[in-house]
Amino acid sequence: MSAWVIWVIVAAGLMAVEALTLTLVLGMAAAGALAAAAAAGLGAGPVLQVVVFTLVTAATLLVVRPVAKRHLHTPAAQRTGIAALVGQTATALQRVDGEGGQIKLAGEVWSARSWDGQQVIEPGDRVEVVTIEGATALVLKGD
Repeated sequence: MSAWVIWVIVAAGLMAVEALTLTLVLGMAAAGALAAAAAAGLGAGPVLQVVVFTLVTAATLLVVRPVAKRHLHTPAAQRTGIAALVGQTATALQRVDGEGGQIKLAGEVWSARSWDGQQVIEPGDRVEVVTIEGATALVLKGD
């Protein structure tokens, strides 16, 4: 069996294990194995094949892996619009109960209802927005 075929088999095995572990280490070694396969295909001897494997693996571990890891761990998208208002605190402007009321939320006046339909919130009380339904904020009395 040709040396380049052995290197391709090694690369395939490394990629298969990488797919199970997702460490981004064995995938870099697979790139090194593919480079060694190319070197073997061009007629390089066994020592040069191992040197190519080692250098390419080290280079991809030092250069490619950090970049790939940063892209895997991107921060969650920031909430915008109405979704950004959920969890915010507001101030009751009018009595808020299960039927309705008004709050000041993010500098704007919103219609509001108590989230559980039972709680009564008096003007001036702090509330937390649980969800938004249409143009009405469903709120709970804050601490």
